[in-house]
Amino acid sequence: MAFKLRYETGIATTIQFIFLTLLYVIDGANKSVSQCVNGNGGCLSNIFIQIVFFVFITFCFGVLWLVGFAAQDRRSKRLAQLLIAGEGLVFLVGLYEFYKHNSIIGGVIGLVELVSALWIIWLAFRLILARGGRVRSHHIVRHRPTKSDL
Repeated sequence: MAFKLRYETGIATTIQFIFLTLLYVIDGANKSVSQCVNGNGGCLSNIFIQIVFFVFITFCFGVLWLVGFAAQDRRSKRLAQLLIAGEGLVFLVGLYEFYKHNSIIGGVIGLVELVSALWIIWLAFRLILARGGRVRSHHIVRHRPTKSDL
């Protein structure tokens, strides 16, 4: 049985949170090590800036994570709209990072932000369309002949 997410914005934001924080740790470590190895100076200040940036990014994705779980749990139209707005910002940042990246890791981060933001926006939109009810697939049910039809 395939694992399909229909309205699980909480699970989707968890996946986004994990992948993007790991990628930002790798990117920050890469930038700090290259700055320290190249000897351009400011090694400790760069490490401090990378830590502050990482804490800020983690906080932002943590807020999106909480909004995603709240929207999933309460099936709230307002929370789903807030999640769409937040993921729209993530999409714009990802678009900027994808086109203006300085490293391969920056391009990967931008791509992951783009894909995950679109995925979560789609799930939240489906949650809004359900109007607080269950999110269902729209499949055409075929009439199967019974013994009395034969």
